[in-house]
Amino acid sequence: MNRSRVEPLGVPNSGYAADSAQERAAMPGAPSAADRWIVRQLVNRLGDAPVDVVLWDVPPEKTQPAEGRVTVRIGDRRALLQLLVNPELHFGDLYSAGRIQVNGDLLTLLDAAYRYLDARSVPGWVRRGSRLAPDLADSKRNIHHHYDIGNEFYRLWLDREALQYTCAYYADPAMTIEEAQQAKMHHVSRKLRLRPGEQVVEAGSGWGGFALFMAKHYGVNVRSFNISREQVAHAREWAKREGLADKVEFVEDDYRNAAGTASPRYDAFVSIGMLEHVGPGNYRGLGSLIDKLITREGRGLIHSIGRDRPEPLNAWIDKRIFPGAYPPTLKQMMEIFEPNGLSVLDVENIRLHYAETLRAWLARYEENVDAVRRMFDETFVRAWRLYLAGSIMAFVHGKLQLFQVLFARSGYNDVPWTRAHVYEHGST
Repeated sequence: MNRSRVEPLGVPNSGYAADSAQERAAMPGAPSAADRWIVRQLVNRLGDAPVDVVLWDVPPEKTQPAEGRVTVRIGDRRALLQLLVNPELHFGDLYSAGRIQVNGDLLTLLDAAYRYLDARSVPGWVRRGSRLAPDLADSKRNIHHHYDIGNEFYRLWLDREALQYTCAYYADPAMTIEEAQQAKMHHVSRKLRLRPGEQVVEAGSGWGGFALFMAKHYGVNVRSFNISREQVAHAREWAKREGLADKVEFVEDDYRNAAGTASPRYDAFVSIGMLEHVGPGNYRGLGSLIDKLITREGRGLIHSIGRDRPEPLNAWIDKRIFPGAYPPTLKQMMEIFEPNGLSVLDVENIRLHYAETLRAWLARYEENVDAVRRMFDETFVRAWRLYLAGSIMAFVHGKLQLFQVLFARSGYNDVPWTRAHVYEHGST
């Protein structure tokens, strides 16, 4: 596990921690009238939410909330001012560092925060991310930051059969996370109408679970691209264990290099949870690449977190968790298709399935929190707890969407008359 990074692993730096003797000695005295006025403004923004906010004059052991309520303790005046200036950015680091403590259900607090955000209009400057276009070096650095922190960490809380770090599909709400991830992979494979012997190219393999699933259950040959070294190494070993190394090739390279001089034409293109890292400035190029990769009868599917209107990613998540990520709108995604002779066949939004997926991940994360703490520290534990819980509420409140967009070449006529094939049981 590589801990030598320029940017912390979702963990605030010393500018947020307040644990030295000198810093503790400089802590403020009793809260002033101005401090309490600021707290009232923060609480008023949350309306009638069951949230109480106390300051540093209340000892932590006396902040247990009443049933059904949440108590937030702000540990010092500097934290209070940082929260007032930019809550979206600073709350995450202050909570992770322990300078803001939450007693009670974190999801209840975040639900209240999103209700406040729902009532606010979005200013024009948020569209700045629409021109984001990470180059090869940016992409590799961003992916390394999030995905190469140790396969053993992700194995603690993802599904145990396919190690899927993308939205599951709850065909039945009673499904386990393992069952729902299997259902997601069938759902995508059926939409693509994969047939034995076909050639599939995948952009962004994760740990290899979906590529191996397609080969095993649908009889296709897969070439999968990924720039995460740890993920590719894991995927290759997994393919050998499953006896599928001759059916699935995991390539440690950027998807942009998939159309090399010796590259074959593929029957299907698929990308699950990778578009968020591409950047809208690169969408036309992605579409051009797909045009080069697929046959005349080729088709494809892109599964991506998205938005209903252009907004950048949450500032704290962009800084600490997913640097450089951008969830696009459907309008922005059309830049992949329209300039490149590709026709959208079907669009499905399964955002509430992602909220349920995240609930399952968070529950399993909490079950294994002691192991996470041993791998990292308490600050990391709180940061990732907040990331998972905040993501649940982002999908519940519709701040984030989950789009599955099926496409083919313009004029492609081998299209089913209905969607019945998508809901069949079994494989093909």
